[in-house]
Amino acid sequence: MATDFKSLPVIDISPLLLKCDDPDMAEDAGVTEVVRQLDRACRDAGFFYVIGHGISEVLINRVREITREFFKLPYEEKLKIKMTPAAGYRGYQRIGENVTKGVPDIHEAIDCYKELKQGEYGDTGKVMEGPNQWPENPQEFKDLMEEYIKLCIDLSTKILRGISIALCGSPYEFEGKMAGDPFWVMRLIGYPGAPFTNGKPENDIGCGAHTDYGLLTLVNQDDDKTALQVRNFGGDWISAIPILGSFVCNIGDMLKILSNGIYESTLHRVINSSPQYRVCVAFFYETNFDAVVEPLDICKQKYPGGTGGSQVFKRAVYGEHLVSKVQTNFAM
Repeated sequence: MATDFKSLPVIDISPLLLKCDDPDMAEDAGVTEVVRQLDRACRDAGFFYVIGHGISEVLINRVREITREFFKLPYEEKLKIKMTPAAGYRGYQRIGENVTKGVPDIHEAIDCYKELKQGEYGDTGKVMEGPNQWPENPQEFKDLMEEYIKLCIDLSTKILRGISIALCGSPYEFEGKMAGDPFWVMRLIGYPGAPFTNGKPENDIGCGAHTDYGLLTLVNQDDDKTALQVRNFGGDWISAIPILGSFVCNIGDMLKILSNGIYESTLHRVINSSPQYRVCVAFFYETNFDAVVEPLDICKQKYPGGTGGSQVFKRAVYGEHLVSKVQTNFAM
């Protein structure tokens, strides 16, 4: 359960990455310390920064830069990859087209998903079928993003091995039938600078308060603008102030269910009070598309409010959960 945290913890995960392919990694002292910090962060805040993650700062910055270059293009150029239901909800959406709890969000975005084979997941999967729509301009956009996605998948897998040790004692609980073939989502998001009235920002809601759907999110945000806010247990909004070269990580609804509520999928929002345009690239690492997600047996025992191994959260099928969200998230 989230606490009244006042800041987000910073975790150097390099000892975990160093041993991540060792089946005996849980016995390493460095790994044990990282696991302890991950466990505490997931219990107290559901959010944390990671440093020592092994993805080059040059690449992290270039991903944001090329995203900014795309959003600077004329509107007609951006519409060449317009998102539609027929395109599997992949592609560009204009400002105000994404909706959170019925309210238009003040951002534009490109949405990308793991590509599904036709008919692979029946009627549920059909909604999400189709190739990602990559812009032809800037020219290196597709190659750069595909390189970045591979690295984010690898990093997310390794962070979740640490979280798996914390919850279950084994590093591989979130692989195999649960996330051995993980679905992923990437949103490239641009937030317009805040309009000013009488010298004060009007604080448009770039993205309304929400939780994420899957297991783990990696947020690559501009280094010079504070906009992401996380709500603590007391209802206060805590700013995720950018830390150079880091990712902001948070856990999603599926991990909350698996942990039986031991870990928190925390509400967060974006308010860009800067007069400057802000870019954020959010990578969402999910379960297998067809995974049946329900509390792990060991977590039923560890849940602090349960007795006799009680199950607090109902099961969910990830793909059905995702599709229900996607189909109501856009004003088209």
